[in-house]
Amino acid sequence: MLYFTLASKAYTRNLQYRSAHMVHNIASAMFGFMYACIWIGLGRDHPLGDYGTAGMVSYISFTQALLWVTSFTTNGLGIPQSVRTGQISLDLMRPVHLFSHMMAKEWGQIAYQFVYKSIPIYLLYVFVFSLQLPDQGLTYLYTVLSVLGAAYLSICINYLIGVSALWTTESSWLYWGNHALINVLAGFFIPLEWLPRWLEQIAWMSPYPYLLYTPTTIYLGTGDPSRLWGTLLWCGLFTAACLLATRLMRSKVEVQGG
Repeated sequence: MLYFTLASKAYTRNLQYRSAHMVHNIASAMFGFMYACIWIGLGRDHPLGDYGTAGMVSYISFTQALLWVTSFTTNGLGIPQSVRTGQISLDLMRPVHLFSHMMAKEWGQIAYQFVYKSIPIYLLYVFVFSLQLPDQGLTYLYTVLSVLGAAYLSICINYLIGVSALWTTESSWLYWGNHALINVLAGFFIPLEWLPRWLEQIAWMSPYPYLLYTPTTIYLGTGDPSRLWGTLLWCGLFTAACLLATRLMRSKVEVQGG
């Protein structure tokens, strides 16, 4: 019940800024529209592989909407700011695990962005580009599971980025470095199979394909749902890493004069 309350408060807090967040929606929709137009132009002279022009427009549309769930999460889950203010010492003293505490609040943030950003942006693309929706119920089920796993992986990655603030005076470079890797290794700009072979192999040795590429291809019907096992594996590994990082934090933090 505590975690639900934390998530609800984070969701409710964002509701106060719905009008301001419309600017984000417009900008994101415009970027996605430009990317789609580029592929439409390329599709006039090139077959675009198994996707075709319509398939690539659907691909770009879904990944652009999915960014608000799996990429545009809170920088370090707010931990770097807590470290700078000293609030982190109080957070670690709470009778609730820091990882689950921060995760619950971020789930509220993600839920808000899914409802008020991802869904409106994708529905706009469905109308503008006349996108075809999946006609099998299992596709939606696998997509939901994949998106939930991707969102959890994003939370874990940002938690580890936030934890690094205890060992470095500036952790924002990790946050932006993570964004850069998402653009390349998660299949945001182009599908992974179109990357150079060596770069595709590197991508699949990382968790990044499970943030965007796997949910998108499952939704489009071009991906194998068995890749959900990969998502599950990385979720388990990152959970262990986050728990270990929290234990190291407790031994790192020193409260002076208290």
